[in-house]
Amino acid sequence: MTVSLDYDEYDLGSMTWEDAGEALETADMVVLPTGSIEQHSKHLPVTVDTLRAENLTRELVEAAPERGLSMVRLPTLPYGYSEHHMTYPGTITLGADTYQSVLEEIGASMAEHGADRLAIVNCHGGNRSPMKLAADRLQRDHGIEVYPIHWTEYGREQLVEEFGEGWGHAGDHETSVIELFHPDWCGKTKRSRRPRRPTTRSNSTSTSRTSPNRAVSATRRTPTPSSCEKSSPTPHNGSSTRLSPIWSSNAE
Repeated sequence: MTVSLDYDEYDLGSMTWEDAGEALETADMVVLPTGSIEQHSKHLPVTVDTLRAENLTRELVEAAPERGLSMVRLPTLPYGYSEHHMTYPGTITLGADTYQSVLEEIGASMAEHGADRLAIVNCHGGNRSPMKLAADRLQRDHGIEVYPIHWTEYGREQLVEEFGEGWGHAGDHETSVIELFHPDWCGKTKRSRRPRRPTTRSNSTSTSRTSPNRAVSATRRTPTPSSCEKSSPTPHNGSSTRLSPIWSSNAE
């Protein structure tokens, strides 16, 4: 399988170090997309916030020349502060202090290479506080202008107008973004697990020493795009059972 990161000419990931040196010194803005890896109900992948940041900043940077601006986009930072979702498997979180330090070191690297301005374009609500602290430290200690942008602060009225009050976490807005950019990843069909390879002393695939349950084959299913419907949230009943994510206009 060929691995592709799908970089464009404005992406730092596509540049040599010589190209990067010139681009960073002359760019009007360096853009850092930030997301998270966390549960997004039963119908969306854990990468929703990271995918939103990736696609939003792509459109932002591509539109910049129309306004006489030059931008360099950094690779999307996929991990964020998601401690509040850790009861759901698949969630990966950095500590708040760790996340702040990561942003500070990325920004310090850009300042060292001659960048004047850094826009942190964030698509995960949990990142906001450490992001703002990192921005303050960078401006104070490294002299680089930093613009921490939590994008929904600029689109809240339009989101409510389009989707109503339930547009937040794993709601209609995030679902529509994944349907638009990654329709094959949108759906609530559960994937069956790939069976483990039987283990024997001779590394044989024979089932003579293997539990019958381990020898059963399974087929991995791909979610059907047309089945991308929101899962109904489970009301809190005071039990210790894991609950479905609550959609909130303040969540993202």
